[in-house]
Amino acid sequence: LSCREQPIFSTRAHVFQIDPATKRNWIPASKHALTVSYFYDATRNVYRIISVGGTKAIINSTITPNMTFTKTSQKFGQWADSRANTVYGLGFASEQHLSQFAEKFQEVKEAARLAREKSQDKTELTNPALNITSHQVLPSPIISSNGPGEDKLFRSQSADVEITTEKERLKKMLSEGSVSEVQWEAEFFSLQDNNNKLVAALHEANANVDQWKKQLAAYQEETETLRQRVAELESQGAHDSSSENNKEELSQTLEELELLIKAKDEEIQMLKSQKCGRWEAEGEREETLQKLQELEARNAELERRLHLAEQTLAETLAEREKIQNEVTKVAEIMDVKIFELSEIRQGLAKLVES
Repeated sequence: LSCREQPIFSTRAHVFQIDPATKRNWIPASKHALTVSYFYDATRNVYRIISVGGTKAIINSTITPNMTFTKTSQKFGQWADSRANTVYGLGFASEQHLSQFAEKFQEVKEAARLAREKSQDKTELTNPALNITSHQVLPSPIISSNGPGEDKLFRSQSADVEITTEKERLKKMLSEGSVSEVQWEAEFFSLQDNNNKLVAALHEANANVDQWKKQLAAYQEETETLRQRVAELESQGAHDSSSENNKEELSQTLEELELLIKAKDEEIQMLKSQKCGRWEAEGEREETLQKLQELEARNAELERRLHLAEQTLAETLAEREKIQNEVTKVAEIMDVKIFELSEIRQGLAKLVES
């Protein structure tokens, strides 16, 4: 391909050629889809369809106004090239790609017709140096297939008759070809691509299943640990129930001490109010003062015990509240883990069903 040729449209398709021996069966040109491109030679004002597989030109077809692109199925189309003495077939991945290629073929064919009409007023030019067959070109991305003398821009009436005859012969050859075999070949390569994609998806799914199994085992282990923790907290809760009984006993004792202190305070006040008028003897006064001191000392002791009991009760209540908060937190964590475990099991069940 010379630098004067520029690509104007490219697509990808599975390339076929008609069997030269039987003229009925299709022969795949490659195992995979290839890039098929339209090229325009501004110097010679010609259009070509070119596809290269590795270093070999699979398609090298110059488009003429006499050519016709035919859709034989939703994803397969073909055209005959009398210069190459063969029929090319293309299998596309979708009907849209086939329609785009067919529309571009019609546009290029019309452009080639206009170029021929403009060249009819000019003298016939032949330049053998530009006529390069596909066997003479070194390996390159695109190879020319114009035979000697084929760069003429118009033909005589006898040449047109030959072209018409050749066209009729190629149409007959195409009509005798097996369309079902073409469709089967195209579907075969499409199924191969889909199979490769499914195999890759299956490997990825298996890897995901292994990962989910590991995650499930980790969640189960963590759930068992949380269950053990809950059992410990429940045992502590049972211990707290006994602490609750102790707390009730302490509360009752406190109430009794408060009543006793109140009674002693009343007795002290009464003794203080009566000591001036009722104490006549010194011995009775000393006895009363000693009794008063004993009562005050006992009152102080009772107040100290009351303070210690209140402090113990406050500590017990704080510890119980802390344990209840921890139990609530662990229960929330277990609910989240159980929910995640349920979702993983459902995902595994759906994967097994699919």
